[in-house]
Amino acid sequence: MTITWLCLFWLFFFYSFIGWCIEVCAAAVQHRKFVNRGFVAGPLCPIYGFGAILFEIFLPELTEDPFFLFLGGFVLASLLEYSTGMFFEKVYKKKLWDYSRFRYNVGGYICLPFSLLWGALSVVTVMFADPLLCGLFDRIPHLLSVVLLLVLGGLLLLDTVGSALSTLSLQVQAKHRVEASLEKQTARLDQITEGLGQTSRFLENALTRHIQKRLQKSYPSISLDALVKAREEHKKSTVFAEGCCFYKLFSLFFIGALLGDITETIFCRITAGVWMSRSSVIYGPFSIVWGLGCAFLTLLLYRYRNKSDSTIFLAGTLLGGAYEYICSVFTEMVFGTIFWDYSGFAFNLGGRINLLYCFFWGIAAVVWMRLIYPKLSDWIEKIPKKPGTILCNILIVFMIINMLISALALARYTERNDISYSVDTTELNGLQQFLDEHYPDTRMERIYPNAKMVN
Repeated sequence: MTITWLCLFWLFFFYSFIGWCIEVCAAAVQHRKFVNRGFVAGPLCPIYGFGAILFEIFLPELTEDPFFLFLGGFVLASLLEYSTGMFFEKVYKKKLWDYSRFRYNVGGYICLPFSLLWGALSVVTVMFADPLLCGLFDRIPHLLSVVLLLVLGGLLLLDTVGSALSTLSLQVQAKHRVEASLEKQTARLDQITEGLGQTSRFLENALTRHIQKRLQKSYPSISLDALVKAREEHKKSTVFAEGCCFYKLFSLFFIGALLGDITETIFCRITAGVWMSRSSVIYGPFSIVWGLGCAFLTLLLYRYRNKSDSTIFLAGTLLGGAYEYICSVFTEMVFGTIFWDYSGFAFNLGGRINLLYCFFWGIAAVVWMRLIYPKLSDWIEKIPKKPGTILCNILIVFMIINMLISALALARYTERNDISYSVDTTELNGLQQFLDEHYPDTRMERIYPNAKMVN
């Protein structure tokens, strides 16, 4: 079944609403009263909608093997729930949900019973529910469908912005308290507190106060005092990229992308006897897959870095396999290009991943968390805070521009190699002419020697 973008959006809103109903019913049973569960004020729990979209994008090709479909849903949903839980804990300094009371939980973010339920639901939705729902949604007149989705999307956007402003207001209040508590320590205190006070008064209106009360009613663990405490602790630190923060993760991404490209290049030289480019981008020897892998593995395993090697190996095997599979599907969908194909390996899944390389991810996770990460982390934290921040910001801009140019060049390269493509230089726009001139096929084939076009 070929699914359209309109159908994907309908599935998002449908499952978001169903998820909200489930959460409200569960909260009513637990608290004996109605509680509007969810980050937004409307009757939607977007995490369920995003889960449904992930299932429909990445899992349909597994429908011939329900076990792998179940396993894919199990892993995808667990990653989504885990990352969402970590994100909100970073924002609110408290868990919005906690599965610590369940056996076989991971940090309280996910637990085996619910992950198994997600896996079973993925089979039901992808094989049975989604085809039926898409058939119904396709019956809606196209123009009416577009209008309704635009209205729903606009309302959700406004709702999300309102909730985000309420969260920002809490952050500003926390910052205002912290700055005010440092009275007489700086001559600019009055200016700072006055500026913060004006921002706080702008954000702290009736709407944001209402949303704040609703959020704290839905999730009692959210606390302004927790934000104040976290900010006070942060201001005391003079260490660059301390702990598992954004700058630490970006630094690991950059280093991992560089080391990953070098490792793959040497591996290809040893096994294939040739030097070939393994870079993901036009400029520089950087493997984005490895860089993101290092950052995500660190983010997900940081709390469990002191666990046993077998635990880290198993987590690395599952996460690495899922990550590589997702990257393969994503690049094929976006660029129409297959960058690797493991069809010749035993125990492969659609040529996207294979068991041997999944084990390599597990070994890499152990080596990374035990040997490489601690040393890299210490070196990164020894960089002076101000120069380190400036350097990171420059590298962030460089990598964003590099990846953007590479994506445009790849898209144009795919377009040129389309069997239906015909050259007519008079109809080319300025961007196409620029890409054809600076990134011709010969250059792209040298940078991406293993790329295969999907027609």
